[in-house]
Amino acid sequence: MNTSNPSRPKLIALDGGMGYHKATLDDPRIAPHIDEVIYIRDLRDEDLTDAAGLIISCRTPAEVIVPHANRIRAFLDRGGMVVAMGDTEQEKWLPDVSREQVETNFWWWLEPGADLGLEIAVPEHDMFADLGKADVSWHLHDLFDVPAHARSLVDYKDGRSVLYEDTTSFAGHLIVTSLDPMYHHGAWFMPATTRFLYGFIPWIRRTLDARAVLS
Repeated sequence: MNTSNPSRPKLIALDGGMGYHKATLDDPRIAPHIDEVIYIRDLRDEDLTDAAGLIISCRTPAEVIVPHANRIRAFLDRGGMVVAMGDTEQEKWLPDVSREQVETNFWWWLEPGADLGLEIAVPEHDMFADLGKADVSWHLHDLFDVPAHARSLVDYKDGRSVLYEDTTSFAGHLIVTSLDPMYHHGAWFMPATTRFLYGFIPWIRRTLDARAVLS
């Protein structure tokens, strides 16, 4: 699907072929922010020539991302924005990613006074204009050790991260997260994931648009 608007920076989302990817990327509150959806196995160098941003959808198997690792790195190196969503084993296709899979408690919220242990690390970051702690808290799959050249935007209580950004290692902008909102939103359950996407995807669009104005 190509709905590219030549008047704005091009944002591509990679579809891993799952029904929840299609449901998410077709959502009328998400689709207008995305210019082109490409099935991941069909991605080619020329697709990224005029692109500004690339979303790798959550729960896309790493084995179909790895063949594109050099392509993704080259895109970062020439100034592109890459958003690496959760459950994609980012350490297999991105540099300097240290990830640990943790046990998932799907029912933590049933406990009196429950708190998942996540905190917004940089409240003044423009990502959080429309997102708060409740919007990033549904459950945990993985935790990251944040590289020295990056910064965590959502911390876990032990000092590790579930979402960080790196704006110094490449000419571009890298977002790495263990959050998997597309799966839950696209399967029509877990309202926090819907709130997250309705804040996060527009933030990606605003970020790309702002960079274009400054360039």
